[in-house]
Amino acid sequence: MLDPLKTSSYDYSLPKELIASKPVHPADSAKLLVYNTKTNTITHSTFKNLMDFLPDDISVFLNDTKVIKARIFGKKPSGGKVELLLNKPLFMDRYLVMIRGKVHVGIELEFDENLKVKVLEINEDGTRVVEFYKDKEKLDFLTLVETLNKIGHLPLPHYMNREDNEEDNTNYQTLFAKNYGAVAAPTASLHFTEDLLEKINDKFDVNYLTLHVGAGTFKPVDADDILDHPMHSEYFEIGREAKQSLDNAKKVLAVGTTVTRTIEYYARKNMISGECDLFLNPANKPIKVDHLLTNFHLPKSTLIMLIASFVGLEKTLEIYEEAVREKYRFFSYGDGMLII
Repeated sequence: MLDPLKTSSYDYSLPKELIASKPVHPADSAKLLVYNTKTNTITHSTFKNLMDFLPDDISVFLNDTKVIKARIFGKKPSGGKVELLLNKPLFMDRYLVMIRGKVHVGIELEFDENLKVKVLEINEDGTRVVEFYKDKEKLDFLTLVETLNKIGHLPLPHYMNREDNEEDNTNYQTLFAKNYGAVAAPTASLHFTEDLLEKINDKFDVNYLTLHVGAGTFKPVDADDILDHPMHSEYFEIGREAKQSLDNAKKVLAVGTTVTRTIEYYARKNMISGECDLFLNPANKPIKVDHLLTNFHLPKSTLIMLIASFVGLEKTLEIYEEAVREKYRFFSYGDGMLII
């Protein structure tokens, strides 16, 4: 018996060959599964035909975050190797990071471009609080990003099972990426070409907001009961024009789970910036977003639970089984689905 509050209910079988390690070209040649909630029907198409399925009178919202080259390799004072992944800035030029390699409070790590990292705190969840230095000067966020973009690597998700390459510098950023801060791309938007984006802009009210995707987006749900999962938080910002459009929208299409969570957080808290820790699931359904464009997500993840908040657990699993049968490509560089 499936229980929408049990993590085990969100598992599904996925052949390894369906995990996409590279995108298709052109981007809008990716497959698109369209689920119509009113008719309870599934249609198979491609992103190039997206306009054929979008309802009239919708306002479209996209995430303009930009992925940082947040993965860097360095060494300890002993000479031992260390790997660091920036998660997000905190306050007073302190940063939350993940470090592969044993470290202790007070240790200073060295990286290329004369970059040094001092470990200030070690958290129980495995994250670390650090400061970044160059020539003994603490680095603010923008200066740090400049350095990371020189020496760092794009933090491709582990399931791609490969290192990043030159093509990822383009492929793993959206066409409208603007505000640095993410360590993962808002992947539903990777399917847009200039032509498709132009068509959407010509027909619909299109708006941009920002949510900086953190490493927590890949964190599996370990708790047996999904409501016991400690949801990660990510910084978001909704500009004046986007807020006005949201307030006046007849129907809302969210492009991606990050946009969905941002809009739904705003709908509940009436906040236009801050830390979003909203966990959408069948026990906490959307109240503002009507339609969703998204990719296919990891088993037992908060993202597949978000899909279930729209269409229910059983329908989510049915859609995913259909996608597997039809050999859709899964996860960040994979194909997508539209819920209307």
